[in-house]
Amino acid sequence: MRPRSLITTFGLIAFMIVYAFAAMLIGIRLPQDGWLGWGLQAIYYVAAGLAWLGPAVWLIRWGSR
Repeated sequence: MRPRSLITTFGLIAFMIVYAFAAMLIGIRLPQDGWLGWGLQAIYYVAAGLAWLGPAVWLIRWGSR
């Protein structure tokens, strides 16, 4: 395995762990009452679920060079 691939693998794993905990900590602080809370949580979790793709794609592209 090339060194860059190894760095990419461990970097992606570390990033996902940190990102998941950060997204969870932010998500539990959102309001949870009524329709406004439900809608805000839905929007947040969709955005948080997609936001990790940019850094992950960049890291994978860097590792595949």
